[in-house]
Amino acid sequence: MMNGGGLLFVLIAGACVAAGVACASRGTARAETTVPGVADGGVGLTREEELNRRPLKLPLEGARVVVEKGARRLRLYAGGELVRVRRVALGFTPEGDKVRQGDGRTPEGEFQVCMKNPKSSFYLSLGLTYPNAEDAERGLRDGLITRAQHKGITRALAGGRCPPWNTALGGEIFIHGGGTASDWTFGCVALENPEIKELFDALPAGTPVRILP
Repeated sequence: MMNGGGLLFVLIAGACVAAGVACASRGTARAETTVPGVADGGVGLTREEELNRRPLKLPLEGARVVVEKGARRLRLYAGGELVRVRRVALGFTPEGDKVRQGDGRTPEGEFQVCMKNPKSSFYLSLGLTYPNAEDAERGLRDGLITRAQHKGITRALAGGRCPPWNTALGGEIFIHGGGTASDWTFGCVALENPEIKELFDALPAGTPVRILP
Protein backbone atom coordinates (compact mmCIF):
# COMPACT_ATOMS: atom_id res chain seq x y z
CA MET A 1 0.00 0.00 0.00
CA MET A 2 1.51 3.34 -1.06
CA ASN A 3 0.42 6.74 0.17
CA GLY A 4 0.07 9.79 -2.12
CA GLY A 5 3.58 11.09 -1.36
CA GLY A 6 5.21 7.74 -2.21
CA LEU A 7 3.33 7.47 -5.48
CA LEU A 8 4.39 10.99 -6.49
CA PHE A 9 8.07 10.12 -5.79
CA VAL A 10 7.87 7.00 -8.00
CA LEU A 11 6.30 8.94 -10.86
CA ILE A 12 8.99 11.67 -10.71
CA ALA A 13 11.80 9.10 -10.57
CA GLY A 14 10.39 7.24 -13.56
CA ALA A 15 10.18 10.47 -15.59
CA CYS A 16 13.82 11.28 -14.78
CA VAL A 17 14.99 7.84 -15.90
CA ALA A 18 13.04 8.12 -19.17
CA ALA A 19 14.46 11.59 -19.84
CA GLY A 20 17.97 10.32 -19.14
CA VAL A 21 17.57 7.53 -21.69
CA ALA A 22 16.26 9.97 -24.29
CA CYS A 23 19.13 12.40 -23.70
CA ALA A 24 21.66 9.59 -23.92
CA SER A 25 20.15 8.49 -27.25
CA ARG A 26 20.40 11.99 -28.67
CA GLY A 27 23.99 12.27 -27.44
CA THR A 28 24.94 8.99 -29.14
CA ALA A 29 23.42 10.08 -32.45
CA ARG A 30 25.29 13.39 -32.29
CA ALA A 31 28.60 11.67 -31.58
CA GLU A 32 28.25 9.64 -34.78
CA THR A 33 28.05 12.76 -36.97
CA THR A 34 30.70 14.89 -35.27
CA VAL A 35 34.36 14.55 -34.43
CA PRO A 36 34.79 13.35 -30.80
CA GLY A 37 36.65 15.80 -28.63
CA VAL A 38 36.46 18.69 -31.11
CA ALA A 39 34.32 21.64 -30.12
CA ASP A 40 33.66 25.13 -31.37
CA GLY A 41 31.85 27.22 -28.80
CA GLY A 42 30.28 24.07 -27.42
CA VAL A 43 29.05 22.86 -30.82
CA GLY A 44 30.60 19.73 -32.40
CA LEU A 45 32.22 20.00 -35.84
CA THR A 46 31.62 17.67 -38.75
CA ARG A 47 34.57 15.68 -40.04
CA GLU A 48 34.93 17.95 -43.09
CA GLU A 49 34.87 21.07 -40.93
CA GLU A 50 37.45 19.72 -38.51
CA LEU A 51 39.71 18.60 -41.39
CA ASN A 52 39.46 21.96 -43.14
CA ARG A 53 40.51 23.83 -39.98
CA ARG A 54 43.82 22.05 -39.67
CA PRO A 55 46.69 24.16 -41.06
CA LEU A 56 48.32 22.84 -44.21
CA LYS A 57 51.94 21.77 -43.86
CA LEU A 58 53.66 23.58 -46.72
CA PRO A 59 55.20 22.70 -49.05
CA LEU A 60 52.77 19.84 -49.66
CA GLU A 61 54.39 16.49 -50.32
CA GLY A 62 52.93 14.43 -53.13
CA ALA A 63 49.92 16.71 -53.57
CA ARG A 64 47.05 15.53 -55.74
CA VAL A 65 43.48 16.67 -56.30
CA VAL A 66 40.35 14.56 -56.80
CA VAL A 67 37.09 16.21 -57.92
CA GLU A 68 33.92 14.19 -57.41
CA LYS A 69 31.33 15.74 -59.69
CA GLY A 70 28.34 13.86 -58.29
CA ALA A 71 29.19 14.81 -54.71
CA ARG A 72 30.22 18.38 -55.70
CA ARG A 73 33.40 17.92 -53.69
CA LEU A 74 37.09 18.62 -54.25
CA ARG A 75 39.46 16.52 -52.16
CA LEU A 76 43.08 17.51 -51.66
CA TYR A 77 45.59 14.84 -50.66
CA ALA A 78 49.17 15.26 -49.48
CA GLY A 79 51.57 12.52 -48.45
CA GLY A 80 48.81 9.99 -49.08
CA GLU A 81 46.47 11.63 -46.57
CA LEU A 82 43.28 13.62 -47.11
CA VAL A 83 43.93 17.22 -45.97
CA ARG A 84 41.04 19.23 -47.42
CA VAL A 85 37.45 18.70 -48.57
CA ARG A 86 35.80 21.60 -50.37
CA ARG A 87 32.40 22.10 -51.99
CA VAL A 88 32.58 22.96 -55.70
CA ALA A 89 30.34 24.16 -58.51
CA LEU A 90 30.54 22.72 -62.03
CA GLY A 91 29.56 23.53 -65.59
CA PHE A 92 25.98 24.57 -66.31
CA THR A 93 25.37 21.12 -67.86
CA PRO A 94 27.14 19.04 -65.20
CA GLU A 95 26.09 15.52 -66.20
CA GLY A 96 28.44 13.53 -68.41
CA ASP A 97 31.94 14.02 -69.79
CA LYS A 98 32.88 17.06 -71.85
CA VAL A 99 32.66 16.40 -75.59
CA ARG A 100 33.00 19.72 -77.40
CA GLN A 101 33.33 23.46 -77.06
CA GLY A 102 30.24 25.11 -75.56
CA ASP A 103 28.51 22.01 -74.17
CA GLY A 104 28.75 23.33 -70.58
CA ARG A 105 30.13 20.07 -69.22
CA THR A 106 33.01 19.68 -66.80
CA PRO A 107 35.45 17.12 -68.26
CA GLU A 108 36.22 13.80 -66.61
CA GLY A 109 39.55 12.00 -66.54
CA GLU A 110 43.20 12.50 -65.59
CA PHE A 111 44.70 15.98 -65.90
CA GLN A 112 47.48 18.15 -64.49
CA VAL A 113 47.78 21.76 -63.42
CA CYS A 114 49.53 23.33 -66.41
CA MET A 115 49.38 27.01 -65.48
CA LYS A 116 48.60 29.38 -62.62
CA ASN A 117 46.79 32.63 -63.43
CA PRO A 118 46.96 35.31 -60.71
CA LYS A 119 44.86 37.70 -62.83
CA SER A 120 41.89 35.48 -63.50
CA SER A 121 38.45 36.96 -64.15
CA PHE A 122 37.36 34.68 -61.30
CA TYR A 123 39.89 35.80 -58.71
CA LEU A 124 42.60 33.10 -59.14
CA SER A 125 42.75 30.06 -61.37
CA LEU A 126 44.64 26.85 -62.03
CA GLY A 127 44.61 25.75 -65.68
CA LEU A 128 44.14 22.05 -66.44
CA THR A 129 45.48 19.92 -69.30
CA TYR A 130 42.14 19.50 -71.06
CA PRO A 131 41.92 18.14 -73.70
CA ASN A 132 44.09 15.24 -72.55
CA ALA A 133 45.43 12.41 -74.73
CA GLU A 134 42.20 10.41 -74.51
CA ASP A 135 40.15 13.45 -75.48
CA ALA A 136 42.44 14.04 -78.45
CA GLU A 137 42.04 10.43 -79.62
CA ARG A 138 38.27 10.66 -79.32
CA GLY A 139 38.20 13.99 -81.12
CA LEU A 140 40.26 12.64 -84.02
CA ARG A 141 38.13 9.51 -84.26
CA ASP A 142 34.88 11.50 -84.24
CA GLY A 143 36.11 14.03 -86.78
CA LEU A 144 36.10 16.97 -84.37
CA ILE A 145 39.80 17.77 -84.80
CA THR A 146 42.34 17.32 -87.57
CA ARG A 147 45.46 15.19 -87.42
CA ALA A 148 47.52 18.36 -87.11
CA GLN A 149 45.44 19.48 -84.11
CA HIS A 150 45.74 16.03 -82.58
CA LYS A 151 49.51 16.20 -82.98
CA GLY A 152 49.59 19.67 -81.43
CA ILE A 153 47.67 18.46 -78.37
CA THR A 154 49.79 15.36 -77.79
CA ARG A 155 53.05 17.28 -78.34
CA ALA A 156 52.07 19.92 -75.76
CA LEU A 157 51.09 17.27 -73.22
CA ALA A 158 54.36 15.40 -73.73
CA GLY A 159 56.24 18.63 -73.06
CA GLY A 160 54.30 19.34 -69.84
CA ARG A 161 52.50 22.34 -71.37
CA CYS A 162 48.87 23.34 -71.61
CA PRO A 163 47.39 21.83 -74.79
CA PRO A 164 45.83 24.02 -77.50
CA TRP A 165 42.52 25.39 -76.27
CA ASN A 166 41.18 26.63 -79.60
CA THR A 167 39.87 23.39 -81.14
CA ALA A 168 36.33 22.04 -81.38
CA LEU A 169 37.04 20.00 -78.22
CA GLY A 170 37.08 23.20 -76.19
CA GLY A 171 39.59 24.24 -73.57
CA GLU A 172 40.42 26.79 -70.88
CA ILE A 173 39.22 24.44 -68.16
CA PHE A 174 40.27 25.87 -64.79
CA ILE A 175 39.82 25.40 -61.09
CA HIS A 176 38.94 28.96 -60.08
CA GLY A 177 37.06 31.17 -57.66
CA GLY A 178 33.68 32.83 -57.97
CA GLY A 179 31.49 30.82 -55.62
CA THR A 180 29.61 27.54 -55.30
CA ALA A 181 25.96 28.54 -54.96
CA SER A 182 24.99 26.74 -58.20
CA ASP A 183 26.49 25.05 -61.27
CA TRP A 184 27.29 28.14 -63.31
CA THR A 185 30.63 27.74 -65.11
CA PHE A 186 31.28 26.88 -68.77
CA GLY A 187 32.92 23.62 -67.69
CA CYS A 188 35.35 24.73 -65.00
CA VAL A 189 35.44 23.75 -61.33
CA ALA A 190 34.58 26.70 -59.06
CA LEU A 191 35.44 27.24 -55.39
CA GLU A 192 34.83 30.02 -52.92
CA ASN A 193 37.53 32.70 -53.23
CA PRO A 194 39.32 32.02 -49.90
CA GLU A 195 39.47 28.33 -50.81
CA ILE A 196 40.99 28.83 -54.27
CA LYS A 197 43.49 31.22 -52.66
CA GLU A 198 44.68 28.43 -50.36
CA LEU A 199 44.83 25.96 -53.24
CA PHE A 200 46.54 28.43 -55.57
CA ASP A 201 49.28 29.08 -53.00
CA ALA A 202 49.76 25.40 -52.18
CA LEU A 203 49.76 23.65 -55.57
CA PRO A 204 52.61 23.81 -58.09
CA ALA A 205 52.28 23.30 -61.83
CA GLY A 206 52.27 19.59 -62.61
CA THR A 207 49.95 18.64 -59.74
CA PRO A 208 47.76 15.72 -60.86
CA VAL A 209 44.00 16.32 -60.93
CA ARG A 210 41.50 13.49 -61.35
CA ILE A 211 37.90 14.43 -62.15
CA LEU A 212 35.38 11.67 -61.46
CA PRO A 213 31.70 11.46 -62.54
